[in-house]
Amino acid sequence: MLKVIFRFGLYAILLVFLGKPNAVSSEITESETDIQTQSVASSKPLIFKLRPERKDGRGYKLVYLVDAPLEVFWKFKTDFHNQILLSNKFITAHRVVSRDRNQVVTEGEYSNRPKTIFKWQTTVLPDRHRLKFVLLNPEECGQKYHYGSIQLEPLGSRTRVTQIAYFDFFGVSIWVSYPFYGGMTYFLNYTANWEQQTILKVKHKYEK
Repeated sequence: MLKVIFRFGLYAILLVFLGKPNAVSSEITESETDIQTQSVASSKPLIFKLRPERKDGRGYKLVYLVDAPLEVFWKFKTDFHNQILLSNKFITAHRVVSRDRNQVVTEGEYSNRPKTIFKWQTTVLPDRHRLKFVLLNPEECGQKYHYGSIQLEPLGSRTRVTQIAYFDFFGVSIWVSYPFYGGMTYFLNYTANWEQQTILKVKHKYEK
């Protein structure tokens, strides 16, 4: 996903929503639980800005709902050889490099950062339906660090997805705040919408 972050870094970094963000705040609070539930129930992605865990950088929390049971969507999210990822307009290449027990290393190339290979390590925690990811070569990708997690939870016959990430790179404040195409909100909304639509096309494959 970070792939999309850098094009706008040279003249402004990449990705946010065309128009007004769905819901962006400086931090998550207890009172926002009901807001998350209402937004997810309507299938609209909900985005929050997070304070970084480190001295510098930024973070976000993305919550959205997909129309697939938990076990089905979990199979989709852990199918690392899945080439349907290339239907995402920001992903131009994807491959699995290695797998050692519950750790998978993948490489990806992105439309906004051509010829740059992003190497990700994902830790799969099936008993918790949780994925933890970290960018292994941040300096090669123009970043200082990038890591986070994806948590899946059942919500009736659907699945709630909560993705949290922390990152730092030149121009990160602009990318996070930019309210148009090329900013964070656009990218996260596109990512959530892409998964919501894609799982409807392929979930029969994972229901078997």
